[in-house]
Amino acid sequence: MFTNNPFAAVTDFFSPLAMQIYIVLMVLAVVIGTLLDVYHKGSAKFFAQRKAKSRAAAERPLSGGETFSLALETVAEAGVSGEFCKWPRRLSHLLMMYGFFIYITTTVVLVFCYPSAASVPAILSGLWTLGASMILAGGLWFFFLLRVNVAFDGDSPFHLGRADLFVVSLIASVAFALLWNYAQTAYANPAATWITFGLYIFFTTLLFVGVPWSKFAHMFFKPAVAFQRRVEEANGSSDLPSPSAENYIVRS
Repeated sequence: MFTNNPFAAVTDFFSPLAMQIYIVLMVLAVVIGTLLDVYHKGSAKFFAQRKAKSRAAAERPLSGGETFSLALETVAEAGVSGEFCKWPRRLSHLLMMYGFFIYITTTVVLVFCYPSAASVPAILSGLWTLGASMILAGGLWFFFLLRVNVAFDGDSPFHLGRADLFVVSLIASVAFALLWNYAQTAYANPAATWITFGLYIFFTTLLFVGVPWSKFAHMFFKPAVAFQRRVEEANGSSDLPSPSAENYIVRS
C-alpha cells in the first residue's frame, strides 16, 4: 500500500490523459467558483472600497518594506492557524491544512509524473497516504467535536447544514481515496476497487465544484482580510477599538 500508485489502475480502462484532464478541470472549477463567490458576495468591491478608505484615512504611508513585512506576518499567522485561540481547533485545522497540501501535491505528482507506473518511490505513496490520513483525522475531530453548533449549541454531531458542505465532502473524498487504495492492494477485489473509485471521484468533484456554496473560498478570503487589518493598524486608519478600549468595555 505504501509503494502503490493508486492512479495507475485507472490506466487499465482510461488513458492517463483522462485523470490529468480531470485535475485541470477541478483547478478551473475552483478558480471559476471562487470568482463567482467573489462576485455574488461583492467581496472584491468591498476590499476595493476598504483599501480606498484606508488610504484616505491613513495617518502615515507605509513603505514597500513595511508592506512586505506585514505580508510575511500574515503568511506566518496563517501557517500556524493563529486566528484560532484554542489549541484543539488550531490543531484540527493544521492537520487538515498541511494534510491537504501534502495530499494535493503528491496527487499531482503521481498523476502527471507517474501516470501508468504501478510502483512509485515509497516516499510519494507514503506522503499521499499520510496527507489523506491527516485530513481525515483533523476533519473527523472537527466535524464531530469542534463545530460551533455541536460544541456550543448542543446540536447533534450528525446535524448537517450548508456550512458543512466543504468539510463533509473533503472527509468523504479522502476516506474513499484511502479505501480505494486499500481495495487495490490488500483486498484485491475489482468490484470494490471501482465502487470506491467512483465514490472518490464523486465526492472529490463535489468538493471542488461546490466552491460557490461551501467554505472552500474562505481559505483565500481569510489571509486577505488579515493582511488588510494589519495594514490599517500600521497606517493608523483602523476603525476597530484598541485593546485597551476593548478591555475597558469588558470590565464595565
